[in-house]
Amino acid sequence: MTTSETTPRKGSFLDRVERFGNKLPDPVFIFVYLIGIMLVVSVVAAWAGLSAVNPVTGETITARSLFERDIVQTLLGDAPTILTSFAPLGLTLVVMLGAGVAERSGFFSAGMRAALRGAPASAMTPVIVLTALVATHSSDAAYVVLIPLAGVVYAAVGRHPLAGISAAFAGVSGGFSANLLPGPLDALILGVTEPAAQLLDPNYSVNVAGNWWFIIGMSCVFLPIAWFVTDRIVEARLGSWTPGENSPADQKGDAALEPGERKGLVRAGWACLLLSLFWTALTVMPGAPLQDPTAEGSARFDPLFDSLILYFCLLFLVAGAAFGSASGSVKSHRDLVEMMTGGMRDMAPYIVLAFVAAYFITMFSQSNLGAILAIDGAKLLQAMDLPAPLLLAAIVLLAGFLNLVIGSASAKWLAISPIVVPMLMILGISPEMATAAYRVGDSTTNIITPLMVYFPLVLAFCQRWDKGFGMGGLMACMLPYTVWFTVGGLILIMAWVALGIPPGPGSTIGYELPAALPAGG
Repeated sequence: MTTSETTPRKGSFLDRVERFGNKLPDPVFIFVYLIGIMLVVSVVAAWAGLSAVNPVTGETITARSLFERDIVQTLLGDAPTILTSFAPLGLTLVVMLGAGVAERSGFFSAGMRAALRGAPASAMTPVIVLTALVATHSSDAAYVVLIPLAGVVYAAVGRHPLAGISAAFAGVSGGFSANLLPGPLDALILGVTEPAAQLLDPNYSVNVAGNWWFIIGMSCVFLPIAWFVTDRIVEARLGSWTPGENSPADQKGDAALEPGERKGLVRAGWACLLLSLFWTALTVMPGAPLQDPTAEGSARFDPLFDSLILYFCLLFLVAGAAFGSASGSVKSHRDLVEMMTGGMRDMAPYIVLAFVAAYFITMFSQSNLGAILAIDGAKLLQAMDLPAPLLLAAIVLLAGFLNLVIGSASAKWLAISPIVVPMLMILGISPEMATAAYRVGDSTTNIITPLMVYFPLVLAFCQRWDKGFGMGGLMACMLPYTVWFTVGGLILIMAWVALGIPPGPGSTIGYELPAALPAGG
């Protein structure tokens, strides 16, 4: 139960956002409705003779009705191919095979608890936030394990548990894309970017590490911001912590590890090191198969970048298996198979979404509407003469606004990337940099919208410590993180472009139209 002070006022902005968001259909049906709209729009656009000149090929692109014979034959006859050729699906499923083992064996949970155990009270916040940023690879475990654990360890050292929960929530969800290593989210988001880029440049390819340097940069910016906001704003506002009679019984608990878990973490560390050394050998030894000796510059390592999907799958797999063999959670190869199966089971809702999203992308491509809108939109932005940093800042703000009502990162990017990515490519901004800007905006507003699927769960964790703590109280705690993360993210994205730092290995900030084909045809 919440108090009157923490209950949003009827008719307030947040209340209206919540009511509006609750009326939105499931993301699957959002794409179903978009497909229906596209069918009608394609007919009208074809009748009106809508067209544009592709600046890459120089050819005139004309809008086509989705009811033309060859398009109907493709849409009705190639359903299996449309799904299986949807790039994000294969990338995500491969990584999740290994991540399912790492999560279900207990490796992710034990690793998070080990990171927190023994940290001094003064260093608790940066340790929790850094653990939370890295823990986004563990998906649900980060929310279910780390966030309530943060409250416990804060209380154990005499600090306010709600400040600990806020810091962990900010790191896991507000810093959703920030990390030290690529993982399943990179496979998912950059997998969506590739087909969007290919609407303009059919030969363009995106690797899973395309945002690696940028997500490290996000971590370096978000970590000190979260530390400052937690200690100087949120905890100062909450005041000193005095355990009450309604506090949970485990308030004095800790992040203790069982002997088997400690042994498992050591064994997992060795397994990860050996796999990494093996991959390094495949890259640097004479005649290394993960190099292209005929290419120059970063393109020489394209085979390595292409192999990273399997590398991260195996990294999570061997870490989980090694941990489980020591801790007792993995007793035979059948347990590993069951854990991998469980990881695939968790992906069932995404596979359903991927089916309709794949059709949406295919229909957008077949109708030529995506390319035409991107080209015309680019001409409009060119006329405005906005510099690249401001264009990317606009993408950050757009993604942050959409995130208030549509929580799914992939659903939003699937919907807007076919327009945003080609449009920015025409203006000289690479698909990877466009994706980086989207990821900043998609992260920062997660923690202030009740429509975020884990928001009620985090509120329940808070109410274990304070029965009168309501939704308004949680939003008040998280809003400073959103404001400062957004400011920090905008500065980061603009500084990144100004300094000319590639967003990741094998990627660039800019995109150049092929020299053989003059811009504008």
